[in-house]
Amino acid sequence: MTESPHILVVDDHRQIRESVSRFLEKNGMRATAAKDAIEMDARLADGHYDLLVLDVMMPGENGLSVCQRLSAERTLPIIMLTALGQETDRIVGLEIGADDYLSKPFNPRELLARIKAVLRRASTEETHAGSFAGKRVRFAGLTLDTDMHIIEESQGKRIPLTTADLRLLTVLLERPRRVLSRNQLLDLTAGRAAGPMDRKIDNQISRLRRKIEPDPLQPRIITTVRNGGYCLATDVEVVD
Repeated sequence: MTESPHILVVDDHRQIRESVSRFLEKNGMRATAAKDAIEMDARLADGHYDLLVLDVMMPGENGLSVCQRLSAERTLPIIMLTALGQETDRIVGLEIGADDYLSKPFNPRELLARIKAVLRRASTEETHAGSFAGKRVRFAGLTLDTDMHIIEESQGKRIPLTTADLRLLTVLLERPRRVLSRNQLLDLTAGRAAGPMDRKIDNQISRLRRKIEPDPLQPRIITTVRNGGYCLATDVEVVD
């Protein structure tokens, strides 16, 4: 029997975290609640979680700081909860590693649907790494280890990747020197079409460039093609 997904709900508002936890449990998931980053860290140290629902506005360490820290440390999928109209928080959240976001107030059914969608994308290494699952891939003097979710530089430095980073990078690596539109990339990584103001792919590309480009402001590995999209402008070799 497959174990139910375990969701960690982090929100300083007691009613929200308790009602969300109850709703998830009624819909076949396990849920644990935490009121702030300190309590969240204790929960993470004591158990395994499949996804984190994280509020942005919290006392102490806020959600954006938590998201950035966890994205550098582990591959736990994150859905951010943001105040209605806080567009900057949503953009920054996606840039630093969040897999999705939802504005407050929200319908619990929509949160459940988004959780299920993110879990589907994160369920297997094939989802993360496509045809490169379990392999090491060399490109532009870098080596991607899909099992470890890291990039190794020639000098030995190891760069951790979030699940979103890995998914986007492998989509590009599977199609070297091909121009891929934003719609194509969003479809290949998230299984949906882009909206008129959708900047998710641009934000993810920017985050990935900061990790792999010698100069992110003048990218040579992932290039921008005017009126076209993005292109991995390098050859790709499977090492093992």
